[in-house]
Amino acid sequence: MSQTELVSIEEVRRVAVLGAGTMGHGIAQVAAMAGYDVVMRDIDDGITGRGLERIRANLDKGVKRGKVAPEDRQATLARIQTTADLGRAVADADVVIEAAPETMALKRELFAAIDRAAPAHALLATNTSSLSVADIATAVSVPGRVVGMHFFNPVHIMKLVEVVHHGGSHAAAVACARGLGEQMGKTPITVKDEPGFASSRLGLVLGLEAMRMVESGVASAADIDTAMKLGYGHPMGPLELTDLVGLDIRLNIADYLTQKIGEHFHAPDILRDKVAAGQLGKKSGEGFYRWKDGKKV
Repeated sequence: MSQTELVSIEEVRRVAVLGAGTMGHGIAQVAAMAGYDVVMRDIDDGITGRGLERIRANLDKGVKRGKVAPEDRQATLARIQTTADLGRAVADADVVIEAAPETMALKRELFAAIDRAAPAHALLATNTSSLSVADIATAVSVPGRVVGMHFFNPVHIMKLVEVVHHGGSHAAAVACARGLGEQMGKTPITVKDEPGFASSRLGLVLGLEAMRMVESGVASAADIDTAMKLGYGHPMGPLELTDLVGLDIRLNIADYLTQKIGEHFHAPDILRDKVAAGQLGKKSGEGFYRWKDGKKV
């Protein structure tokens, strides 16, 4: 393989994950479980250490439930390295997956740095849930090797990955991303680079309407969620899902889609008020529900 050829799925050996938080540690885990050597990078060793502890906890729970063999737990952990050095993380990567916060300026800055340090053959993917992949791709010298790989939380359980192609994405990049998703045990869908893609756009409409119903006293959060679970077969109600995703993240996406698509994505006051009060969902202990030790109370 020459340095100018994009890596194929058969040639992928090493995956760099930039971000060790909610999404990043999960992506690193499933990549390592799929047999890839993984480098998980974040801005300091404390964050990567916490990410690694969450991976250990996920694997331990899997072993306890009989879902993960003890030897697979050990092999997975042995494949994961951590670093705070971006250059070291991506230097030998065949695939780089960015899982940084949903800020365009930050993502473009990261991709410019990746472009300077990663091999020319590497596939570059962003885990953005709503931002323009095309805009992110303009930060690199060959935008065609950039795609979206939108995973879902918790990554080690959720089976979907959205592979997002922009107008200049190379077919080989899309094919490699789909193949990688399949190797990780996910079902990939291919989506055009439009605001909110498929899942965020549809999921947010439902979530915002559920919030408006709570705000106007139609029903409680629990009853609305029960209606969607028992009446429509959803595994989780839209308000519990909002708590899991993070109210601040949902607000950012709502504001972005309002700007790009229209007022039907306008965030209700109840969402803005909760975010302003620090009620961000599961991660803060309170959102539309109260949480303790990772469980609803």
